[in-house]
Amino acid sequence: MTPALPTPGLPTPALPSIVMDEIDQKLLGILQQDSTLSIAEMALRIGLSPTPCWKRIQKMEAAGVILRRVALVDPAQVGMGLTVYVAIEAGSHSPEWLAAFAAAVQAMPEVLEFYRMAGDVDYMLRVVTADMAEYDAFYKRLIASAPLKNVTSRFAMERIKSTTALPLHPSAFHARRD
Repeated sequence: MTPALPTPGLPTPALPSIVMDEIDQKLLGILQQDSTLSIAEMALRIGLSPTPCWKRIQKMEAAGVILRRVALVDPAQVGMGLTVYVAIEAGSHSPEWLAAFAAAVQAMPEVLEFYRMAGDVDYMLRVVTADMAEYDAFYKRLIASAPLKNVTSRFAMERIKSTTALPLHPSAFHARRD
């Protein structure tokens, strides 16, 4: 079972803590590059037999380290060629406003990422649409969803780098004790 992603604006539930070692680090690196590899191939690459390799993957899934395994799709190949970063200043900061706004934004499939920010804006969205006309329709739905003080849209002209692979910080992994 894949754990649910945290809901923006609501407290993040504590995930079970697990101890990970350098083998888990290597395994996560492999999974982030190509999760379609067979368990046997991943096991070979990290120097384990398939069963312990699979158990490590299951352990990291159960603990919420691995959130899900998905296919990455090229936006242009599926007609979603416009990427927009939307900065929002909230019209209110009440818990009720946030819950309503978060629910409305989560229901908008064009929103790929949704963050509460520190600084001069309250929220940042990464939005994809086919073109400017579709973005305009999205924008109208967004501003109708909750009272907003200000909305600023920034349009990406070119994607220079895009990755989903996180750097794996050594402090998250412990040395193995055989």
